[in-house]
Amino acid sequence: MITDQQIERWLREDVGHHDVTNQVPGETTGRLVAKADGVASGIEAAAAVFEYLGVTVTDQLESGARLKAGDELLAVEGSARDVLRGERVAVNLAGHASGIATRTRRVVDEAREARHASNTRAAAGCERGANTDFDDIRIAATRKTTPGLRGLEKRAVVAGGGDTHRLDLSHMVMVKDNHIAEMGLEGAIEHFREHASFATKLDVEVESVEDAPRAAAAGADIVLLDNMTPTETREAVSLLAEYEGVLAEASGGITLESVADYAATGVDVISMGSLTHSAPSLDLSFRTGV
Repeated sequence: MITDQQIERWLREDVGHHDVTNQVPGETTGRLVAKADGVASGIEAAAAVFEYLGVTVTDQLESGARLKAGDELLAVEGSARDVLRGERVAVNLAGHASGIATRTRRVVDEAREARHASNTRAAAGCERGANTDFDDIRIAATRKTTPGLRGLEKRAVVAGGGDTHRLDLSHMVMVKDNHIAEMGLEGAIEHFREHASFATKLDVEVESVEDAPRAAAAGADIVLLDNMTPTETREAVSLLAEYEGVLAEASGGITLESVADYAATGVDVISMGSLTHSAPSLDLSFRTGV
């Protein structure tokens, strides 16, 4: 995933052409340590930076590991100059990725807890929702990623228990509002169904409850319920339950604070751009000579 060319660009950006700061003699060791609780990610990328510089990685955690403040994520040894040169890039990558993984894990836990509570209430009232498996709800990322870091960020989502969604435009056709404005709902679905492979799914965005079953009837594999309230989402999910195999996806402005309300509606997927574009970095520290 991480190429030498990427690492070289990262280091050139940070080190520049005349690095005096890190001209430190001798050999040393270094440790990447968590200063806050969270979920580890980006460790492979951080290790690759050190290895590119000829620094030996002596120990590292696996992505997805739960962290407590004080836990060690990575240990290295090598020349002091190269350890120090790799430090900032490695910390930035691991901190950014671990922040995404940590945010994703919180969202996944909130969603599953809400789904479980909703299903418990429904069972007590002898009612069942469209999706009754609280472990089966998927929290997915979007393409709202940092240019050049999509691989790192999508892997971080997975480390936090989330789903990558499509990695790029070729992975799935999304029929969005502009497509529908140009060709109409049914016309757009027919157009892309004719041009896509049989193996390519169609995810169709709708903005009203009434359009959800229209999209399903026209051939959507997934119906994306965009910018709907939880009440509207629940209504749309109920209508889509009649279409076997069609998934319901909720998206648009969903946050950590509101994800529980959407999870309780019975949707199969909740996609959130904020997993990648708004997650704060996890606070990490790199310490040498210890």
